[in-house]
Amino acid sequence: MKLRATIIYAMVILLGGSFLEVSAQSTYQTPPKAIADLVNAPSTPSVRWSKNGDWMLLMERSDNPTIEQLSQPELKIAGMRINPATSGPSRQIGVENIKIKKTQSGEEIQITGLPAQPNMGGMSMSHDEKYMTFTQTDSDGVSLWLVDLTTFSAKKLTDKIINDVYGNPIAWTPDNKLLVKAVNPTRGEIPKRPSAPAGPIIQETTGDAAPSRTYQDLLENSYDEALFAYFMDSQLMEVDLEGNKKPIGPSGMIKSMDLSPDGNYILVDLIKKPFSYLVPASRFPYDVEIWTIDGKKVKVLAEIPLDENRPTGFDATVTGPRNINWRADKPAMLYWVEAQDGGDARVEMEEREIVYTLAAPFAGSKQKLATTPYRFGGIIWSDDSFAIMGERWSRTRMDKRSIINPANPAQPKQVIIERSSDDLYNDPGDPVMVENEFGEYVMLRKGDLVYMTSPGGSPEGDMPYLSTFNTKTKEETILWRSQAPYYERVAKVLNDDATEFITIKESTDIQPNYWLVNTRKRIAPQQLTYFENPYESIKGIQKQLVTYERNDGLNLSAVIYTPEGFEPGKDAPLPVLMWAYPREYKSKEVAAQVRGSQYAFTRVSSGSPLFWVTRGYAIMDRTEMPIVGEGDKEPNDYFIDQLVANAEAAIDEIVDLGIGDRDRIAVGGHSYGAFMTANLLSHTNLFAAGIARSGAYNRTLTPFGFQYEQRTYWEAPEVYFNMSPFSFAHKVETPILLLHGQADNNSGTFPIQSERYYNALKGHGATARLVFLPNESHGYAAKESINHMLWEMDNWLEKYVKEKNVVDRAK
Repeated sequence: MKLRATIIYAMVILLGGSFLEVSAQSTYQTPPKAIADLVNAPSTPSVRWSKNGDWMLLMERSDNPTIEQLSQPELKIAGMRINPATSGPSRQIGVENIKIKKTQSGEEIQITGLPAQPNMGGMSMSHDEKYMTFTQTDSDGVSLWLVDLTTFSAKKLTDKIINDVYGNPIAWTPDNKLLVKAVNPTRGEIPKRPSAPAGPIIQETTGDAAPSRTYQDLLENSYDEALFAYFMDSQLMEVDLEGNKKPIGPSGMIKSMDLSPDGNYILVDLIKKPFSYLVPASRFPYDVEIWTIDGKKVKVLAEIPLDENRPTGFDATVTGPRNINWRADKPAMLYWVEAQDGGDARVEMEEREIVYTLAAPFAGSKQKLATTPYRFGGIIWSDDSFAIMGERWSRTRMDKRSIINPANPAQPKQVIIERSSDDLYNDPGDPVMVENEFGEYVMLRKGDLVYMTSPGGSPEGDMPYLSTFNTKTKEETILWRSQAPYYERVAKVLNDDATEFITIKESTDIQPNYWLVNTRKRIAPQQLTYFENPYESIKGIQKQLVTYERNDGLNLSAVIYTPEGFEPGKDAPLPVLMWAYPREYKSKEVAAQVRGSQYAFTRVSSGSPLFWVTRGYAIMDRTEMPIVGEGDKEPNDYFIDQLVANAEAAIDEIVDLGIGDRDRIAVGGHSYGAFMTANLLSHTNLFAAGIARSGAYNRTLTPFGFQYEQRTYWEAPEVYFNMSPFSFAHKVETPILLLHGQADNNSGTFPIQSERYYNALKGHGATARLVFLPNESHGYAAKESINHMLWEMDNWLEKYVKEKNVVDRAK
């Protein structure tokens, strides 16, 4: 909630005796060259396709920002992080170059006239694809730019007027004009902080239960309220292709704006008081209004109250209209859902949710479209006779999809898919989407056949496929499927019968690239892009998917990487870094499924454990850590026992393969993986060391639920206590490295989680090291921070894992 302009230097908190040689170190460090070369490898351009696939947009992203850039003033209010100098988001990594690449010829065309210091974002195509806009963020504001796609030249369209603090600020009209959310020209100067408070800060409750997750960056006082109102203050404007502007409607705290498919109406959400100090801006009260395209108010569709008193549980929701959207297949018809159970999942009802519609000119009454005994999961539109409605229930992981007839709501819905949302092997996928005459996305179908793309889960890993799904017989016909040793999936379907499409194809050491596939002509696929492998130094590493059993017979899996040339049984076993993230399931059968692909390209992100394969380690990545609670049993009632059993099985597997040295295995993870790591070190002595990044260690600080735990602390105090590594800090005998972003904004992982856990470890004589990374959020962004994190991890692994046998012998 503060404006921060100063740069705080890296702070390292040390435990007595450990790393004494760097105890006074207060500058950023760099990891060994093999690691640094990987983390500094150039990024691959992102791609966006034209409607018919005859050209692609290549967007080259900037490198990670420096710590100086990351330390620019930042306003943390109402769950948002704003750059007050720009009226846009802070910590934004933009696009630095744009090219057009022709699909057939391969010709690349550089867009000319781009900003001198490009920091571009928000690319948006006109309906006829003759133009594209993007936002340019400079140090003092956000401007709108226009690209003419016939001359491939860009020009600045507006001054720095864009208000980009919340929601999408740009929309194209059908007649090639732009609807823009601008900073209110009359909002004046930024509110000044009072020299002294006007009085105490008071909150009061009158008996209504208001359980809330542990949100961060909330409003704290009246000054924060004034800042929030100031930065949300916006004015909609129409901008033509010459940059001429005219205001649309009154100014206000515009949360979002959405143009009807025919371009004649605007759906506008306007935040209003009272604000809240308990929940973020997304849950503040707001009015939903319908305006004409010239800004005249047609109707107040809904007045949404402050959402502070939502019942507990992941199936709980708000009362009143929600998910208000335009139908994609109609010129101007709204649809939304209303809970009939007061938002309380514990109330049993047949018609728990009702979906309504209302058509232009919005003078009539809402019409009932469909009902569900579960929570509404959205609608995928086709036409007036055919749509697919989703239903979900988090407690049981139920995912249901049904055909509805929008023209005849009385016709019973037809269930076509009912499965566990965790069940990968029986996931038929999602419909292929194409643009209709309004430029909106609708499903590709022929009668009862819906074209689908699926991740293709199987015991061999993901093998994506393209299919038709018969909604009458519930049978699918696979039209095309990825083949080993490649991991390939459909990126864009180009014709009505899905015989021509573009795929993304990769393998373990071949960079993902785009290919043109035609199954009707039976010609060889044509490679469209030639992005180079940025990780040539690890191209020769070995990768294998392994499956093994837990002590209760549950099948588990992991992906193991070993250095180039390593031969199990012939070469000495290696030190191991095991990286994982636990997940909860309601079915042993589903929990045992193999996830991911063994053929996917070995991409090294900044948070990856793969760097250490260059340092002579075996890496056990995506190590499955399922926690299962079937039927009425909750997974977390068995968290510790199953977590330990998962770890024991993984260790046994990598040792039995002749790859890992049982005495030199480290475990690590980020966020919930850090929580997992601390728990494993609290309840076992299986590992030589642990690395925990940005975790939560005391569950009483997240008392209204966490991860998939829906019960509150007061409903299950023993679960919260037993799952908290903080409760068992006195049992930790394994060296643990704690890293945390000092500005972590993730719900539940306040930096104080690491601070208090470290103090508990220190108080009981554990070997621990705590590193706070200044100005970093839940994920780390600055080059200096990432390099320092890798340096810390490398030193920890070298000292306590690779050199463990030497140390033990010395003792």
